[in-house]
Amino acid sequence: MTPRRGDGPDALTFTERARRQQLIEATIDLVSTRGYPATSLSAIAERAGLSKAAVLYHFSSKDNLTRAALEQVMGEFGAYVTERLAQAPGPREAVIAYVRAMIGYQQANRRHVRVITEMLLDDEGGTRLKTPGSHDTNDRWQTLAVMLTEGQQAGVLREFHAPTIALAIGGAIDGVIAHWLVHPEIDLDAAAAELVEFTLHAIERRD
Repeated sequence: MTPRRGDGPDALTFTERARRQQLIEATIDLVSTRGYPATSLSAIAERAGLSKAAVLYHFSSKDNLTRAALEQVMGEFGAYVTERLAQAPGPREAVIAYVRAMIGYQQANRRHVRVITEMLLDDEGGTRLKTPGSHDTNDRWQTLAVMLTEGQQAGVLREFHAPTIALAIGGAIDGVIAHWLVHPEIDLDAAAAELVEFTLHAIERRD
């Protein structure tokens, strides 16, 4: 079979879309349970009940397939957070909604957390998370930094260096999730409430 290189989503038939989604789901399952290095095209084909040739027909390489899986996960994650931010009545509430949404989505989608962790780890020691398409870890919390700046401009939040505070809040979220992945018995709802308090202490006006 000839790989479908360069075909856009609009060029696909209903069956092809279904097959691609089947392969993406199989990839998410395997990456989340076996890890990225151990997830081969043959293993994905077996999990999806298709031939390796069929996998290559829809995605010309493991790289393309795993990238599509990651893009789907990140897209769903982003949509979840965005929807909750849109419901916030003000800047302070938006920051609280952001913290709760970041924790809430990951709590409800443990498989996705494993995919993100596996595929966004830096190659240099596997200790630094990166944003898809970016080598700058600061980009991960740019949305939060913008929200904090808008809160300051509205006079709701105290004066501080927004990128630094965004990194501190983001690092706290990452730390809690990393601990939860190893110790799933911890009360993540209680941890989210503590993170909200931590965030409010960092950003609220003190006068």
